[in-house]
Amino acid sequence: MNFLNTQYQDLQQVAADYKTQYKAGDPFPNIYFEDFFNPDMLTEVLKEFPDLEKKGDIKFNSPNEKKLASRGERRFGPKAKAFAHFLNSEPFLEFLQELTSIEETLTPDAYFEGGGFHESKRGGFLKIHADFNKHAKTRLDRRLNVLVYLNKDWQEEWGGHFELWDKDMTKCVKKVPPHFNTMALFSTTDFSYHGLPNPIMCPEDRSRRSMALYYYTNGRPAEEINAGLEDHNTLFKVRQGDATDKEMVAFNKKEKIKNFVKDLVPPILIKSLKGSKNGEKV
Repeated sequence: MNFLNTQYQDLQQVAADYKTQYKAGDPFPNIYFEDFFNPDMLTEVLKEFPDLEKKGDIKFNSPNEKKLASRGERRFGPKAKAFAHFLNSEPFLEFLQELTSIEETLTPDAYFEGGGFHESKRGGFLKIHADFNKHAKTRLDRRLNVLVYLNKDWQEEWGGHFELWDKDMTKCVKKVPPHFNTMALFSTTDFSYHGLPNPIMCPEDRSRRSMALYYYTNGRPAEEINAGLEDHNTLFKVRQGDATDKEMVAFNKKEKIKNFVKDLVPPILIKSLKGSKNGEKV
């Protein structure tokens, strides 16, 4: 199967041509390509996009995020599975290694932990954040995100742009429209702040769809490690001067307290309390 569009067949040459641009990306190393993949192949992948409202898929609904996501690769059809496996293959990994100049060996995520199909319907959003930095199973360091957008005839007024924000959270530095066959890549650190913070305004019968792939290394450069943040979950950030993010502050404070209590209380007691709440005998 031919996965790449004509002008990108020689992946190593593409990486050599664009590595300087990637490294110089503002506000952190990033780049995006339009029409990168074979459009006929990607259309077949889109046809297999699953209904993520089904049981077993992931549904986020909080002041931080409102979106849907697949779990693992069980929801991939044959074309989607072949495409995802290509994005985790040796030729594509060598392309990413050269393009990003990451010195440690990149490892794909066969578990699709947090990756796979993503979908945001009308009103959906994902507030600005830095990603979790350790794989839950392998404990490897998350270094790179690749996002492939699957939205044909996407209209500018619908929003849903992928936004990259500066380290001080004062301004959006770059916006990437989620057009069909656009691939966005960026290095993930504790300060690579990104998201789609404003509710999407697409029609009710449309949604913003993508496939996300994450890549890891065993260790990361010392300059990317902040004391106290060696192992963290998603770090949501409030945009300075934006009143619509106020709900996040109260919600995140509650979550912080909840997690603190959870760390202190023995798991067996938490299980007992949950059973009592559900009317079970304990």
